[in-house]
Amino acid sequence: MTSLIKKIIFVFVFQFVCILGIAQTTSIKKSPPLSEAAAQSVGISPERLKKLDAMLEESIKNEELPGLVALIVRNGKIVYHSAKGFADVESGKAMQKDAIFRIASQTKAITSTAVMMLWEEGKFRLDDPISKFIPEFKNPQVLQNFRFGDTSYTAVAANKEITIRHLLTHTSGLGYGVIDGDERMRMIYNKAGIIDLYTTENISIGDNVKKLAKLPLHHNPGEKFTYSEGLDVLGYLVEIVSGKPFDQFLRERLFEPLGMQDTWFYLPEAKASRLVTIHRKANGKWEGFPTTFYDPNYPITGAKRFFSGGAGLSSTAKDYATFLQMYLNGGELNGVRILSRTTIETMMQNQTGNLWGGGKHYGLAFGVVNEKGIAEGGAGSVGTFDWGGYFNTQYFADPEEKIIGILMKQTQQISEETGWKFRQMIFTLVDD
Repeated sequence: MTSLIKKIIFVFVFQFVCILGIAQTTSIKKSPPLSEAAAQSVGISPERLKKLDAMLEESIKNEELPGLVALIVRNGKIVYHSAKGFADVESGKAMQKDAIFRIASQTKAITSTAVMMLWEEGKFRLDDPISKFIPEFKNPQVLQNFRFGDTSYTAVAANKEITIRHLLTHTSGLGYGVIDGDERMRMIYNKAGIIDLYTTENISIGDNVKKLAKLPLHHNPGEKFTYSEGLDVLGYLVEIVSGKPFDQFLRERLFEPLGMQDTWFYLPEAKASRLVTIHRKANGKWEGFPTTFYDPNYPITGAKRFFSGGAGLSSTAKDYATFLQMYLNGGELNGVRILSRTTIETMMQNQTGNLWGGGKHYGLAFGVVNEKGIAEGGAGSVGTFDWGGYFNTQYFADPEEKIIGILMKQTQQISEETGWKFRQMIFTLVDD
């Protein structure tokens, strides 16, 4: 055998091994991809579905919303998928079912999934200190005194290290800058130049996280639930542990295996025209949302280097339903195993005790309906998991009834009621 042939064989084998290394494992199960079916075939009332559709139509007619895409799945079958109104009011561009929305905090569940995929591979334990992987978080400090005049502050040593579990559950003590409820933290984060959500600037999540690690905490880790940039920190953890940029890890290990071709941090040029405009109302008319502390065009312009694990993705209703269906299937879709059923069971347990809740507890990625939530009504069965996004997107998935509901909108600074009506009415559709 010549040396050239040996080299070719070596390269082929090496590439094959690399491919195996990034591929998800196959599953004994093979649940089919999402497909459409008649409502009555999966125990959904067609007549009641018409009432839900009329409610959404009315919201557009009354100009409560400029446009929306709604999707309902039961037993892995899409029974309702509708686009209404406008994707861009100024140009008169009609909304389409494959419209792409900035999903903001709906990114968090995807990032948490990536973290748990690596956890399943034995890369870390949930109660490992994050400083084991990001040394800048060693010896965290808690804010003590603050001077509004010059934003100077004093801090004391935290009583414990921040763990991966703290970051997954928003109990780390980290804040959220511009959207933080504590004005002191907003000022501290602003002075430090922390990127909170998304950006067109030429900065990486690693750069941002290392600056964040030097700032004081709201409280000792594990003491309170404080919505935070913890999932951005975990996006950087994924990069460190996997050795891949976060966007590449998600594409190879999650989006491509699940067929989520429309979910991106920054949209390819061919998909950019499908991005929905963020709208607000001014003088009774819809207008595009202006640049504030972020550029609304971040998914299609700028440096495209900041892969925010807490808020950076854009997606479609069907792509996100595909992601949720994988969870309802116990971690598998189309014969690809993303997570073990036992891992998902852990993720859905109450991870924060009584620090967050009421009708829900908080797991490792989601709010999860409990017995009190059942009594309140309209939330789904015990175990129904959910979250939403900054631009008025929302989702839920009910493992008992095997129902997914997704309502995609792109608005800011408005008040409307389609969210609770949509969810409440979906559970009245069950007719089996």
